[in-house]
Amino acid sequence: MNAESPVRAVVFDMDGLLIDSESLAMESLVSAGTELGYEMSFEFCRSMIGVPADRCRTLAAAAYGRGFPLEEYFDLHDVHLRQLVDSGRLTTKPGAVALLDALEAQGVPKAIATSSSRDRADHHLQLAGIADRFEVVVTRQDVTKGKPDPEPYLKAMAALGGETETTLALEDSTNGLRAACAAGLRCILVPDLVRPTEESRRLAHRLYPDLHQVIEYLAVANAPSTASTASTA
Repeated sequence: MNAESPVRAVVFDMDGLLIDSESLAMESLVSAGTELGYEMSFEFCRSMIGVPADRCRTLAAAAYGRGFPLEEYFDLHDVHLRQLVDSGRLTTKPGAVALLDALEAQGVPKAIATSSSRDRADHHLQLAGIADRFEVVVTRQDVTKGKPDPEPYLKAMAALGGETETTLALEDSTNGLRAACAAGLRCILVPDLVRPTEESRRLAHRLYPDLHQVIEYLAVANAPSTASTASTA
């Protein structure tokens, strides 16, 4: 797959890619532990970023032992995160709105493939002011297997009527990148809280610091070729 391959559909991750929610999630993971009397390090909480909910429970149980109140902890995390989000601290990531504008100007359909629940996805997208910018939103409740399984991306792409050769995925995490690549998509990685690994650098079609550069990538990918320009002259 080369940089000049056209982009006819785009599937976005949500948290940490479109909306600046991962920093709030980190804060709520720490504060939920504090309320229960546990010191949750930022390093440990960061290990759960971009990881499916069942795997997060496994990580917490392994780190804090059998007596750790898993359900109470993650329920409190949801409460704390909702409070932070509702306080007005949720924003879109740099370049997100401009990229959506550019895709709409080009008539490129857009979907979201997220590991968040339907309620959380709808709520966060509404507060961020971009809930109506996507034709399709695939959540963890819409699939049998979450990321790094390719199902979320395959389902989103199929709903858009896209094809693997011309559908672009956008991710911020290694697990999401694995899912997109397993679906056969080229994936641009825009890291958020988790630094790129050697694996993610190898898998990513491009690695950019923000979504503004994706707009530039699209300008190249969707530019008329020299041959087609000559044939219509």
